[in-house]
Amino acid sequence: MENQTVAQKLEALVKLQSIDSKLDELKKLRGDLPDEVQDLEDEMEGYRTRLSRFEAELKELEEAIKKNKEGIKEAEKLSKKYIEQQKNVKNNREFDAITKEIELQELEVQICEKKIKESKEKIDSKKAEITTIETLIKEREEDLQNKKDELDGILNESQEEEKKLLVEREKATKKIEDKLLKHYNRLRTNLSNGLAVVRVVRGAAEGCNIIIPPQKIAEIREKKKIVIDEHSGRILADVDLGSMEEEPKPKKAAPVKKTKKVE
Repeated sequence: MENQTVAQKLEALVKLQSIDSKLDELKKLRGDLPDEVQDLEDEMEGYRTRLSRFEAELKELEEAIKKNKEGIKEAEKLSKKYIEQQKNVKNNREFDAITKEIELQELEVQICEKKIKESKEKIDSKKAEITTIETLIKEREEDLQNKKDELDGILNESQEEEKKLLVEREKATKKIEDKLLKHYNRLRTNLSNGLAVVRVVRGAAEGCNIIIPPQKIAEIREKKKIVIDEHSGRILADVDLGSMEEEPKPKKAAPVKKTKKVE
């Protein structure tokens, strides 16, 4: 590469641009399908995460109901015990103390029953949410499969061609010096249409249609140095001579007649 002429460097860049443009066309064939597939997969992952969380919460609520039911049994058991003890009390003070214990156990039963009711209401709500999410997951799974099938069909058609182009691209990049290749790749990233190396057609740079001055067009044709479009940064590799010949020559302005100054 050290002994490359400017013409050879430009030829290598034109070759690389041609390969990349073909790869861009293949990507256009896929359209937004890869992004749509990824979005659906991300959405599905979000639904599954929510589903797991709701199922865990459902399990906790069921455990809470079980615990409160055990609390009711324990409170009722203690109530019966205190009621039996109350039958054998010898004074009012002991009777009142046991009565308070019975009331506390009755209150504990009421609290546990209230908690069970609240947990059951939450369970019904969670189950409804789970059903909704499961329905959404099923619908999205169908959408995702359809998108994947469509994408796979396109990929199968273009895969071999893409592999071949990528091999050609690898070979093409080896013929371009690092500094120039970095500039090319940077342009490709920044430009919306990916055209980093262009010709001058009808006096304007391809890809941006900015008029190129005649002096620069002459420099491009000479190929003694790499000419960069100062507006877009594109590498101006060649001039379409056919289009330049077709370009109508500007008409000369008619000479202005001088008039005598009136004194």
